Amino acid sequence: MVITISEKVLRRTRQRQRILEVLRATKGHPTADWIYSQVKPEFPRLSLGTIYRNLKLLKEQGEILELDFGSTFSRFDGRSENHYHFICRKCGEVFDVDMPLDNNLNKKATKTTGFDIEDHRLVFYGLCKGCLKIRERR
Repeated sequence: MVITISEKVLRRTRQRQRILEVLRATKGHPTADWIYSQVKPEFPRLSLGTIYRNLKLLKEQGEILELDFGSTFSRFDGRSENHYHFICRKCGEVFDVDMPLDNNLNKKATKTTGFDIEDHRLVFYGLCKGCLKIRERR
């Protein structure tokens, strides 16, 4: 019997488990460097390469999302279900937008393009509450 990589059951290492726990414990959308700084004290021999490899595996297993907003580095999200995001144009912070997905967008895009649209990701841009307050004080 041939086992492909997608069918292979990967052993859950302590490091991978801890990376997942750290991601799920934050409401933020951290970088690999931030995750590394959180996990490194528990695993002194841990390398940044190990963090990246485990993040890739967790993403492939559907445990986390990798968010690439066109910057030089990705951010990671412990919430694996599809949901919307907001990026503040001033401070760069990324927030979850907790509202239902608009599945009509998939149907409209399919009708418009003739493509088989299966899913979508949507990112809102503007000023977060903190940056709005700073602007209002001026």
